[in-house]
Amino acid sequence: MVGLQAFSTLSLRSLPSSDWVLLYPATSSTVSVSLHATLYHQQCSYFIQNLRFQLKPPLTQVGFRSNKRVFVKCSCFSSPTVSDVDTEFLFSFFKEIGLNEKETEVLLEKNPLVASTSLDSLRARILSLNSVGIDDVALCCLIAKCPSLLTSEEVSGFISFVVDDLEGKIETSQLKSLFSTMEPRFLVGFDQKVKLLQQRGVSGEMILHILNNVNLSKALCLKPIEEIDKIITFLTPYGGIDLIGKRPKILNYDLESQLIPRMGFLMKLSGGDYEGTGAVLRKLLQVLNYSVGHMENHAELLRSFVGLNDQEIFKIVLVFPSVFSASRERKLYPRIEFLMQCGLNSEEIFRFLTKAPLFLGLSFEDNIAHKLVFLVKIGYRFRTKDLAMAMGSVTRTSCGNLQKVVGLFLNYGFSCEDIVFMSKKQPQILQYSHSSLEKKMKYLIEDMGREIGELLVFPAFLGYKLDDRIKERYEFKRKILGEGMSINKLLTVSTAIFSRRRRKIEVNVLEE
Repeated sequence: MVGLQAFSTLSLRSLPSSDWVLLYPATSSTVSVSLHATLYHQQCSYFIQNLRFQLKPPLTQVGFRSNKRVFVKCSCFSSPTVSDVDTEFLFSFFKEIGLNEKETEVLLEKNPLVASTSLDSLRARILSLNSVGIDDVALCCLIAKCPSLLTSEEVSGFISFVVDDLEGKIETSQLKSLFSTMEPRFLVGFDQKVKLLQQRGVSGEMILHILNNVNLSKALCLKPIEEIDKIITFLTPYGGIDLIGKRPKILNYDLESQLIPRMGFLMKLSGGDYEGTGAVLRKLLQVLNYSVGHMENHAELLRSFVGLNDQEIFKIVLVFPSVFSASRERKLYPRIEFLMQCGLNSEEIFRFLTKAPLFLGLSFEDNIAHKLVFLVKIGYRFRTKDLAMAMGSVTRTSCGNLQKVVGLFLNYGFSCEDIVFMSKKQPQILQYSHSSLEKKMKYLIEDMGREIGELLVFPAFLGYKLDDRIKERYEFKRKILGEGMSINKLLTVSTAIFSRRRRKIEVNVLEE
């Protein structure tokens, strides 16, 4: 049976089964009423549909007055209201996505507009987010944190641009980061900013590389298009689009407060060298993370303590931009003081730092201390120029490789004194790969038939490439001169001179 509840002074005898009915004054022959009906089934709870029915006149026959508006609620036992039904549908919808009841309540509280958005629209937005690679797990987290993603028109336009113009090739991690931190209103104009980069010379492949490596919020969304254009123009003397392509994150920086003053400092230090400053940024863009004051304090230490001028300091920066990340108190000052104690003057310290700049950056406890002790153990005297030069060489190798190199020489019959003697003539032998050294020493003895002791006279032999230089030249010369040849003369002559001599010999052989 259908129970009726009438909110009126009049009683009603019967009406069609419905949820809520609003009956207006009977001013026409028929009254069309739109209402929501809830139907129950054994296998499902309910669904909503729009029904329309007509009430035939005269309404006065069932007790209606022409000037009365009557609200009637019809219930099938405990039939829910329309808002209850809509809410239940939303909870069911979000449950399928992965949100529990509590999370859905919070979502609706954060963005009430979701409750008035059709399920078809919500479902379409979910599918569009899926289309750019955001899976269900990430989607749950995103919409719980930023429910405006479900209703914002700006999001719809942004996704369309990503899919249609960029072929959906922005990495999912980039999009998740952007959606989780950026208000949708800042997505407006994203397409125009990307097109500006393309107009200024960024190729199709490069634009994707840039978009997948910048902070999309800082580099594009929060920057006016005019500022992006100014940044490109500002960077033109330093490499322009090529610099941006190699170091896209340069677009993350603010023009006025970061790029102009910090690059201005490097320009002043270099004496106006645009190319050199651009090279520093290509090597280590993070140098722009440091304030002008921080960089100036490091430069002043090298000026006042070592006696270097700005151009010399910039050359050190050029080979080792991380000099600005080294602590002045814990690394720069004590290590430069060590070089001074070893007897190096200002000019020698400058040459040392340009050839072995890692000396300023390596950990003392985990690296430098072990190497110093090892070098002293094999015979280097403490606080000498020879020790400083050897230390500069071994900064380019690991402690383990250094020990293996020394062990290899000892296994071939050299003493510690021999090793020190050879490394003073050719400091680089301590930094070469131990496996590479072993191949060259084996070739010297077995294939060339020479004595291992020849390395004491010419340790530079170990610095040449085995296949491209040693083998190639030796095999060619042996056919002409036989076994007795100077390996020093064989290897030290330049490639150009050796090639000319080789061609001349080959021509003479052909003529004969």
